[in-house]
Amino acid sequence: MAQTLSAETLLNRLRLRQVALLLELQARGTLRAAAAELGMTQPAATNMLKELESSLDLRLFERDGRRLRPTAAGTAVLDHFGGLKGSLAALARDLEDLRAGEGGTLAIGSILAPSPTYLTRAVARLKGEQPRLRISVLTETSDHLLDLLDQGKLDVMVGRVTDGHAPQDYLTRVLEDEPLSVVVGPAHPLARVRRLSLADLVGQPWVLQPRESPMREALEQEFRLQGVERPQNLVETASILTTLFLIAEAPMVAVVPASLAGSYAARHLLRVLPVRLSSQLEPYGSIVRRGRPLSPSARRFLDLLHAQTAALVPQEPATPPAAAPVRGRRPRTA
Repeated sequence: MAQTLSAETLLNRLRLRQVALLLELQARGTLRAAAAELGMTQPAATNMLKELESSLDLRLFERDGRRLRPTAAGTAVLDHFGGLKGSLAALARDLEDLRAGEGGTLAIGSILAPSPTYLTRAVARLKGEQPRLRISVLTETSDHLLDLLDQGKLDVMVGRVTDGHAPQDYLTRVLEDEPLSVVVGPAHPLARVRRLSLADLVGQPWVLQPRESPMREALEQEFRLQGVERPQNLVETASILTTLFLIAEAPMVAVVPASLAGSYAARHLLRVLPVRLSSQLEPYGSIVRRGRPLSPSARRFLDLLHAQTAALVPQEPATPPAAAPVRGRRPRTA
């Protein structure tokens, strides 16, 4: 009877070279290519794979023509090995900072919505506290950010867990909901129209997020709910800068997070159209990889990020103060 596997058993049996071999095998499909990438002979790689399968008492790969295809057990092992590689990448970055005697690095990924509000405020505050800290910020869609987080290329992200990623692999804290706004450039012919519906805009050229992105899916749902044809004249981009340039240069319509729309509208860079959208994105929040230690800078960033939402919660007084009468004025009614 095979010995019951535990974390301690795996730590005693697994070698990092085996982890590297399986990840290369996943990427390249053949033992010959994986062995060549690692500077090994194919027989040595074959023996290493057999040794690993024997220690786990499970078949990890099966032959599919000239390639090797992971079994169910192999898929589970590869998923965890990918997370382990990400943790090692984060560790290597931290150790490099310590060896160089620098202030450390913090890699942040974020979707569009919190960029002009929560994200920039937290980054600015953190940079003020830690001037030598090197901070990089990448704005992308949640699915791409999650891949980078898994690979250890990001320390923390602000977004949501999307399909294809296991929620149990992450620790999440909600920031807020994400309503959407329909926007145009300030010079668009419809910029000052007071009544519009989604149907009125179908014939316009649009700028939309790529297919399968959460924002695009929410808009597609809105078209279905309102029984409106999808726009045929469109440009797809995940870049907010490209979106802003396009609606500024051409009479195009776009959909962006409401917080972002309000920020840019206040600077007269766009106009928010009076189009009501019932569909909105799921709440977004901070996401870190479960089981991966956070640096002090990453923990401080998360504290600063979520402190902003705590400040928005109205505090009820323990005992409501009595209203003082004001001469010459009648008390206002609610």
